[in-house]
Amino acid sequence: MATIFITGATGFMGRRLCAELLRRGHRVRGLVRRGSEGRLAPGCEGITGDPLDAATFREYANGCDALVHLVGVSHPSPAKAAQFRSIDLASARESIATAVAAGVPHFVYISVAHPAPVMKEYIAARKEGEAALAASHLNATILRPWYVLGPGRRWPLLLLPAYWLLGALPATRDSARRLGLVTADQMIAIMARAIEQPASGVRILEVPQIRAGRLTS
Repeated sequence: MATIFITGATGFMGRRLCAELLRRGHRVRGLVRRGSEGRLAPGCEGITGDPLDAATFREYANGCDALVHLVGVSHPSPAKAAQFRSIDLASARESIATAVAAGVPHFVYISVAHPAPVMKEYIAARKEGEAALAASHLNATILRPWYVLGPGRRWPLLLLPAYWLLGALPATRDSARRLGLVTADQMIAIMARAIEQPASGVRILEVPQIRAGRLTS
């Protein structure tokens, strides 16, 4: 049984991941803002704190086998460019510093597929998060989905014919695969597997690996 610390534990993927890890027999500590404790998955140990202030949760990372960082602006769009830095990147830096200080042996970070023709500010913030993680020398798994499908997040299915066409053309095939759609279930499955089989060094999982549930390319 491992002890896992998860930031963004009540979010779209956080609550699902907490439930899956608990189902697998692990102990889960979930960081949650005050007032949202009731949204935690049943059985999750709630840690009330601010993901933008490591001092509010640093001590609870002690003794953990992995820290999974899932904090981010919901429904990203170009209009939220400032928040990508003030929330996504800032919280990632706080979590990385926490993992270093606590000696957490494995860090799991959700980045984004790149390069891409849109969402440049979002990609830039996530790439800076990756760079901060590399500079920390933590063992880490970095996942790079483009868009995660789930309840309330199914409109990109309308783009499937375009994806099929782009994937069939040699000139655009690699981009179509790198920027393909993944499901929430696929994300939860690969994260749980990565936690149970931690990386040595930095392991990067792109869309094809996430879809296939593989920890190697």
